[in-house]
Amino acid sequence: MKKEIQVKQLETDILIIGGGTAGCYAALTVREHSNASALIVEKANIKRSGCLAAGVNAINAYIVKGRTPEDYVDYAKKDADDIVREDLLLTMSEGLNRVTKKMEDLGLVILKDENGEYVARGNRNIKINGENIKPLLADAVKALSNVKVMNQVNVTDYIVKNNQILGAFAISVEEEVLYEIRAKKVICATGGAAGLYRPNNPGFSRHKMWYPPFNTGAGYAMGIRAGAEMTTFEMRFIALRCKDTIAPTGTIAQGVGAKQINSRGEVYENKYGLTTSERVYGTVKENHDGRGPCYLRTEGITALQDEELKKAYLNMAPSQTLKWVEASKNPSEQNVEIEGTEPYIVGGHTASGYWVDTKRKTTIKGLFAAGDVAGGCPQKYVTGALVEGEIAGKTAAEEIENGKEDNSVLSKSEENLLVKSKKEEVEAILNFRNPIFSAEELEEAMQKVMDAYAGGIGSNYQFNEKQLAAADEKIDQIIELSSNLYAEDMHEVMFVYELKERLTLCKSVLAHLRARKETRWHSFAENLDYPEKSDEWLKYVNSKLVDGKLTILFRDLVGRGETYEHIN
Repeated sequence: MKKEIQVKQLETDILIIGGGTAGCYAALTVREHSNASALIVEKANIKRSGCLAAGVNAINAYIVKGRTPEDYVDYAKKDADDIVREDLLLTMSEGLNRVTKKMEDLGLVILKDENGEYVARGNRNIKINGENIKPLLADAVKALSNVKVMNQVNVTDYIVKNNQILGAFAISVEEEVLYEIRAKKVICATGGAAGLYRPNNPGFSRHKMWYPPFNTGAGYAMGIRAGAEMTTFEMRFIALRCKDTIAPTGTIAQGVGAKQINSRGEVYENKYGLTTSERVYGTVKENHDGRGPCYLRTEGITALQDEELKKAYLNMAPSQTLKWVEASKNPSEQNVEIEGTEPYIVGGHTASGYWVDTKRKTTIKGLFAAGDVAGGCPQKYVTGALVEGEIAGKTAAEEIENGKEDNSVLSKSEENLLVKSKKEEVEAILNFRNPIFSAEELEEAMQKVMDAYAGGIGSNYQFNEKQLAAADEKIDQIIELSSNLYAEDMHEVMFVYELKERLTLCKSVLAHLRARKETRWHSFAENLDYPEKSDEWLKYVNSKLVDGKLTILFRDLVGRGETYEHIN
């Protein structure tokens, strides 16, 4: 019997796509600055969705005593070797302490010393008890008036006419329902992308990765397809993590001052540099040259430090604490082996994402981007995502309050045609018979291609132009195969869309890697045809889909004291 889906139409002033860190804070800000209605659409459940789902044990972006927002800009700029938007970094940095105080007011436990001052962890970090940080945000959102949350609903496409956002299409993950959501403004807060490359752990444990496996690059893909300008996808992010558990290393490195050492006990971190990418590169190089495995040196730390580390990891990555317990060895008795993860595309640690202005407006009118999906502003972490949610929410609310709206509308016939096409698209997946491959099999094929030809773990993160061209061709073949997939129910339909999102993003990542003809960030973009860094490439590599063809654009750097706005 042929399955049919029901179409439901919804309207709101502001549609917020993604109920994670930035999305929740955007909703709080909208309510604080206006009477506009807001709808958060979240494919999971906002109580435990997004990067904060499992909690976090530190605020990694904070202006501690004696430091300034400008100092934070300098740090992020140095770590990204100059390819940042300083105007975005400054507007983000100026709000870090404000949003931290707001989170404390909502109930977040921030550790304090005997003088009532926050306990610093390095030059930019403070310690927290953050296991419940996401439930706190979710509860605050649920208490808002005129803000509706729809859980288990997955947004698949924007509705755009004449480069203006009019809303989005979404599917229920549980029921056979297609939503047409009309909105005056849309804030995209869907996070970055995991799962493009083959991960560290195979099979059953493949989900054990640095970035949430449920973040599929949906926001990026929707923007790419709608013709939004995107930036810096070539600055991939590779995390240095504890081997097997893929637990954070910063807690050990900063918490107990552990150095990176090779199998001979030699400290190698200073040899390669201390930026995020250099720490990964040094580890790869030491292993490649036969001096692995590599470790964080914890042998000899105190019993008190042992207990602190075990408690800290219970708060955010219990598998690491369990590994110590199962081995019957404390960190002080055994160094912690480290490895790099597969590459991710994420604007919260590197500069990948939508090309936005200081108000977090994208190049599509009425569409904003905040958090990991927004580009140009690396090292934003949790608090930076909160600030960007605040900026986007405030601007969207103010524009509605001031009646600042564009006039592009869909005619009834255009709308009917669009809805009919989308309905048929979903029903085709539910009713297709005799598929050759499953979405999972094509996803594994995609990951294998990206790993082997586009600088994954298996190739030590290195690539050349011929390999990228081969990857491009193979990804095209997988895209073609992905048009003939079957889903048993709406939950599986979501998996089909997630695969297509990742494939769309793969194409853009490959184009960006090919376009930057230098190696500015070891491991993050290790181009064997262009192994050196060049001042000629002190520019942004951007891209945009024009007439169905992905076009590369180059833009000049926005330096200190300069501001880029879309009207510039």
